[in-house]
Amino acid sequence: MLRSLHIRDFVIVEQTELHFDAGFSVFTGETGAGKSILIDALALTLGARGDSGAIREGADKADISAIFDVPDSLRTLLAEQELEPEDDQLVLRRVIDRAGKSRAFINGVPGTLAQLKTVGSYLLDIHGQHAHQKLLQRNEQRILLDAHGQHETLAAQVRSHWTAWQQAQQKLERARSSQRDAEAERERLEWQLNEISQINPGKDEWATVNADYNRLANASALLEGAAGALNLLDGEQTSALEILNAALHRIEPLLRNDEHLKGVYDAIESARIATTEAASDLASYLDKAELDPERLAETETRMSAMFATARKFRLEPEMLYDRLQELTQALEALNNESDLAGLEQQVTRHEAAYRDTAEKLTRARQATASTLSKEVSKALQTLAMKGSTFEITIQPAEPGASGMDNVQFNVAAHTGSEPRPLAKVASGGELARISLALSVMANRAHQVPTLIYDEVDTGIGGAVAEVVGKLLRDLGRHHQVLCVTHLPQVAACAHHHFEVQKKQGKKETVSRIELLDEQARIEEVARMLGGVKITQTTRQHAREMLTHSD
Repeated sequence: MLRSLHIRDFVIVEQTELHFDAGFSVFTGETGAGKSILIDALALTLGARGDSGAIREGADKADISAIFDVPDSLRTLLAEQELEPEDDQLVLRRVIDRAGKSRAFINGVPGTLAQLKTVGSYLLDIHGQHAHQKLLQRNEQRILLDAHGQHETLAAQVRSHWTAWQQAQQKLERARSSQRDAEAERERLEWQLNEISQINPGKDEWATVNADYNRLANASALLEGAAGALNLLDGEQTSALEILNAALHRIEPLLRNDEHLKGVYDAIESARIATTEAASDLASYLDKAELDPERLAETETRMSAMFATARKFRLEPEMLYDRLQELTQALEALNNESDLAGLEQQVTRHEAAYRDTAEKLTRARQATASTLSKEVSKALQTLAMKGSTFEITIQPAEPGASGMDNVQFNVAAHTGSEPRPLAKVASGGELARISLALSVMANRAHQVPTLIYDEVDTGIGGAVAEVVGKLLRDLGRHHQVLCVTHLPQVAACAHHHFEVQKKQGKKETVSRIELLDEQARIEEVARMLGGVKITQTTRQHAREMLTHSD
């Protein structure tokens, strides 16, 4: 659950640090005091969009931190992202500067807004003051039903199969419409591939052919030069080896008288060994080398063929092999795309997978719709809508990314009347109550620790307000519930009561938030009941309301 919230320089809040307990907590105050600022600040720590307009006048940046207990459901995710808390508490922080730049931190580690949103989805759920307006939108009705039934994974699979099906269908349509162009392109690729395949160039073959040609074309000069070099190194007449051996014989006896000549001796010996090896290599080269006019003619023919083919396609000869691979791959890809039978099979396969998954989602939605309709209808009886019936209908629809269903929320305002779409029969107050009932039912089923209600009691009052307060108090037995309210009946049902006050200074307006003790709470509920002038009668009424709520 949410343990504390620290706000600095946000809108009209200079600095405040709030600590929260389990149960049902309310925030009250005069209109414009900044009650909803708390919700906005908390939303920023959970990845909501923010800009420099949220920074308090005169400050450089807004800095908001929220500390939560770590629910078991979140531990695996934190471990996977190496964000495990050291003291079993999770700290989310958001900083926004005047340039509009935003920084996010999770347990002191820089993070992204996407990470904050993901983590936040395990921590709390915010039910905004205009949430009931979304109930009029068919798309939102479907999303709410799926969330309540925990169909998100199945719905994601439906979207994935739908995308695959549509992409396969588009690929098939492109293949059909461009079949004529594809045939011309295929002929062009096949002709080029056939021309180059006739000489079948190998990888790096041009470099090898060039080297062979240079060697064969200059064979006479190579043989003559090698033989001459061998004669100089180790010939019958005076040779390099003979001279080096003579030098060694001259130096060797001198070593007994002057060891400084040892380096000279070793250098000559190294030269003799190197010369011997070079002479041996030249002899081996001459044994293997020979004039080969036939091989030279073959090499010239191969070079001419490769050069002619390369010139035909305006390529360098060394590029022929790569071009052959490109043509082979391009033709293969074209044949695959033009394989209408194969593409049609893909479409059929993806469509079947989509319809199978979509039908499973339909059955899941129908089961959830039946249960949720009964639960909400029962809740409405306590919210001044006796005799009303809430009904969720699932009608077949054209296949789409969200499935094959039209989800519609209907309500019958009176006993015996036919349920009709919300937009046609529900007033603003009724919508608010239906929205609240849906939220409470959904949150009872889910395990999000903290629930926030921002003026969801708009449009109700009197006895209904008291029922709403008790409903939220009962919800607080299983969840931490925070609620911004303007109704004394709701405020009186809370376990904890915070007052938000707006203070007008000489240069600025600031908002302050305080946890009320018993006496201060009586005064605040009395203010909510009686307005500007608070009488003893009003205070007594407030005291009775608070006593009765316990």
